Amino acid sequence: MSDAPTADTLTDDDILQRFLRTRNQPTGSQTLGFRMVAVSQAERSVEVEFDARAELLLNPMKQIQGGYLCAMLDECMSVACMVASGMTAVAPTLEMKTSFFRPGMPGKIKGIGRVVKWGRQVAFTEGELYDPDGRLLAKATGTAIPTPFANYKK
Repeated sequence: MSDAPTADTLTDDDILQRFLRTRNQPTGSQTLGFRMVAVSQAERSVEVEFDARAELLLNPMKQIQGGYLCAMLDECMSVACMVASGMTAVAPTLEMKTSFFRPGMPGKIKGIGRVVKWGRQVAFTEGELYDPDGRLLAKATGTAIPTPFANYKK
């Protein structure tokens, strides 16, 4: 059984500040209104917030389209993998299963992402989305392939 690497030099606050100060946020994250709220390397988890903008993310019923909720969950789980790696790796998603419990409405959405198990080649993840009243909107499980950042800088 392998465990995620840790970065002795980066504290949880260092990682949080890195996310909050970035000038290179991916356009997908921008579209979803992603903002990091809390990081726990010890628990291999993150708390994020999405600002779901009506003019970008709604279906004809004025609810957040399910694909965008999936993208939010994927973001939560992927970022949890980055944190679990000590900010040394990204984690492309291999597969993900999503269950929807209630419609997501425009506005603030809380996301939780965690790494359940970090294996030699695959990370197992979970994600949850909550409305402003704390009600569960959707939940996902996934698998990802942790890949060192260096492999993407070619």
